[in-house]
Amino acid sequence: MSNLAIWLTPIWLLAVGTTLGALVLLAVWAVSWAVNRRWARSLRSTVAESVLLPITYALLALAALALVALPVMPVNRLLSSLQRLPHVGPVTFSEMVEADKEDFELTVPFRVDELLSYSIESEQEVAINLEAGNGFADPLLVVEDGILQWTPSNSLPRGFEADVTTLYVTNESDVATEVKGTFLTDVEMPEVHHLMIAAGSVILLYLLYFLVSWLAPSVSVIATATAKEAMSQPLFLLLTIIGGAALIAFVYIPYNTFGEDVKMLTTSGMTTIKVLAIITALWTASVSVADEIEGRTALTVLSKPVGRRQFILGKFLGIVWPILLMFVILGILFLFTVSYKVVYDARESSKVVPDWQVCYSEVVRIVPGLVLAFFEAVVMASISVAISTRLSMLPNLVICGSIYVLGHLGPQIAQSAIAENVFVAFVGRLIAVILPMLEYYEIEGAIAGSSSVPPEYLGMTLLYSVLYCTAAMLLALVLFEDRDLA
Repeated sequence: MSNLAIWLTPIWLLAVGTTLGALVLLAVWAVSWAVNRRWARSLRSTVAESVLLPITYALLALAALALVALPVMPVNRLLSSLQRLPHVGPVTFSEMVEADKEDFELTVPFRVDELLSYSIESEQEVAINLEAGNGFADPLLVVEDGILQWTPSNSLPRGFEADVTTLYVTNESDVATEVKGTFLTDVEMPEVHHLMIAAGSVILLYLLYFLVSWLAPSVSVIATATAKEAMSQPLFLLLTIIGGAALIAFVYIPYNTFGEDVKMLTTSGMTTIKVLAIITALWTASVSVADEIEGRTALTVLSKPVGRRQFILGKFLGIVWPILLMFVILGILFLFTVSYKVVYDARESSKVVPDWQVCYSEVVRIVPGLVLAFFEAVVMASISVAISTRLSMLPNLVICGSIYVLGHLGPQIAQSAIAENVFVAFVGRLIAVILPMLEYYEIEGAIAGSSSVPPEYLGMTLLYSVLYCTAAMLLALVLFEDRDLA
C-alpha cells in the first residue's frame, strides 16, 4: 500500500488539478442554466454530440480517482500549500541607508520554512539583524564583499531560523549605501503550481471547442461528423488498444540500461503514442476526404449551404479532435506507467524506494513531450488533408511517410559531413524550407539530460505549428478549389 501511494500521488495531484478545472466549467454551466436555460441546453448538447463527451468521461474518471485516493494522499499539505500560494514568490527591496545609520527598518515578510534562496547587495559593509539594537555587536548577517547570496546548494549558513517580518540594517560607514535584496520563497508542496496549469488546460480546451462552434458553425458541424466517423472506425479502437497494451508492456521490458530504464520507457511511450496518432490522422484524412471526393459524397455536402473552404477546414478539425482524444486516453495511461516504472525499477534492483516527488518529476517532465508530439501529429494531419484533396489513400500514406522520415532527417542531412557536397546541401536546404522540421518536436535530448522543456520553447513550437498548418490548409484550398467533383 505504501508503494501504491508513492507512484499514485503524482497522478492524484494532476487529477485534482483537472477536477478543479471541471468544477469551474460546471459552475459556469450552472450560472448559464440560471440565466438562460436555452443556452445551457445548447452547451450540454454540444458536449454530448462531440469529442468532448469521451473527454468528459476521462475527467470524471480522474475526479473519481482524486476522491477515492484521499485517505492515503497528502491532503493537509496540499490544502496548506494552496492557502499559502498568494503569499509566496520573490520579495524584493531597494532602500538607501544613510551614513552612520543604525537599525534601518526593511519590511521583508516571509516564512523561514518556505525560504528557497536570498541575495543581499550593498556597496558598503552593513549588518543585518532581526532585532533592533544588535548592530555589528551581534549581527545575524554581514554583507562585506558587495553581495551575499545563499542557496541550499552552497556552503554558507542560512542565518534565518524563525519567520521574518522586518529586517534591521546598520551602516556604520561614513558613506550612504543602497541596500538591495531578493528573498525567494515557495510553498511546502511546490507541486501545487501545476494544479493551476492542469485546471487551466481543461478550461481552455472546452472554451476553444465552444469558440469554434460559435464562430464557425458550418465548420463545426462538418468537424463533428468527421470526428464521430473517425472514432466509430474499428481502426481507432484497435490502435488505442494496441497503444495501451504497448505502454503497459514497456514497464516490464528489461532495457538493461543500468538505471536509465525510465528514460527508455519515456522515449518509447511518446514515440508509440505519436506514431499511432499520425496513423489515425492519415487514415481518417484518406477516408473522410479522398474517399468522399471519389465517391461523390463531397458533392452532396457541398450542394448544401457549405463552401469548399468550410468543407476542408471542417475535415481538418474533424481529424484533429480524434487525435486529441487518443492523446488524452493514452497520455493518462502513459503518466500512470511512467510513475509506476520509477518504483518498479527501484524494487527490481533492490534500491531504496524513492519518494513520490521523484515519480512526480518524471511525470511532469514528459507532459511537454506529449504536447509536442500532439503538435507534430496535427502538422502531419494538415499535410495529409492537403494531399487527400487530389490523391487516394495509398499515395497519401506513401507521401506522408516519406515526409515524416525526411522531416526528421532534414537537420542531420544539413549538418552532416556529406552536406559539403553542393547537391546534398541544396537538398538539405530544400527540405528545411518546404517540409516541416519534425526534429523540433523531439525531446530525447531533454530526457537524456533529465531536464525539462521550457515554456518558451513550447510557445515557439506552437507558433511554428500554427503557421505550417495554415500554409498546408491554404495549399489544400488551392488544390480543392478547382477539383471536379462531378
